[in-house]
Amino acid sequence: MSEEQKQAAPEAQAEQSQELTINDLQAMKVIIDIASSRGAFKPNEMVAVGQTYNKLESFLAVVAKQAEAQKTTAPTTGA
Repeated sequence: MSEEQKQAAPEAQAEQSQELTINDLQAMKVIIDIASSRGAFKPNEMVAVGQTYNKLESFLAVVAKQAEAQKTTAPTTGA
């Protein structure tokens, strides 16, 4: 394997690991739920945490609606 190929492989892996997916965002929402239920946030931090949680929840709801709309409008192929 050439030196360029050796360097390109880790760079490609690094780019893939930096992607943020819908599953990652859903996991973040769960993490916030768990952390807040365990008292991980100080009272003065709760406003920022709550606002971020609400934005995340709204975004995920929109994505879910878009995914559902794509499923219903996608042409079905039958044999």
